Amino acid sequence: MNHAETEAPLPGFLSFLRKRPTGTTGWKSWLTTVDHKRIGILYFWTSLFFLLIAGGEALLMRAQLAGPDKTVLGGDLFNQMVTMHATTIVFLAVMPLSAAFMNYFVPLMIGARDVAFPRLNAFSYWLYVVAAIVLNASWFLGGAPNFGWFGYANLTSTAYSPTHGAEFWILGLAVISISSTVAALNFIVTILNMRAPGMKLLKMPVFVWMSLITSVILILALPPVTIGLIYLLSDRMVGTGFYDPSMGGNVLLWHHLFWVFGHPEVYIIVLP
Repeated sequence: MNHAETEAPLPGFLSFLRKRPTGTTGWKSWLTTVDHKRIGILYFWTSLFFLLIAGGEALLMRAQLAGPDKTVLGGDLFNQMVTMHATTIVFLAVMPLSAAFMNYFVPLMIGARDVAFPRLNAFSYWLYVVAAIVLNASWFLGGAPNFGWFGYANLTSTAYSPTHGAEFWILGLAVISISSTVAALNFIVTILNMRAPGMKLLKMPVFVWMSLITSVILILALPPVTIGLIYLLSDRMVGTGFYDPSMGGNVLLWHHLFWVFGHPEVYIIVLP
């Protein structure tokens, strides 16, 4: 019995998610690929690139701290480096590196020909690339955010962060959140529905189990921080007061929404 026979049929309006483009060769094929191994390789090299970017930012910070009265970075630029270094490490390097190995190995380990939704898998990768571009565009458009990767609400207000770096940070994280949610749903469906005949859940390799658990944690942890980011963007651009006590808001609301994601994030990174 082949996998085409064992895959559950999809409604017509969703069938395009499993279709594969044909006829593209050469380097252009990497831009349109929906093959899980190729997408895993794309994740791998892209995440290593941003690991180098984050490493360069760390070296600049260490050069500033190497001795008293150094002038490598000014105070505000140092804070920008701290924010972007941590954001890049967590969201653009380590999490996508896990996705690289999950994309490449999970279908092979469970005997599936690909992930459940190949096009959705490619969509997730390119969303990650867009998020990375948005996050780093702030360097060239008025300065990066300077409030730390945790973005505590009083520091992200327009009073303390008047530049548009915060908006780039918010939009970039929102896009990466959508990317990770889509990828997690894809892996959950793949692992639960596309295992080879005879492979029970308890016979799956440990890495596949960790990929499944990580995907479930992502589904649970990302919505709260995404909602927090929407509130934050609304406060800055529309004038709402979700985090402004003078308008009936609460600064601690962001802390709670962020750390509902921040604590599971440790396991999202470590388990795979």
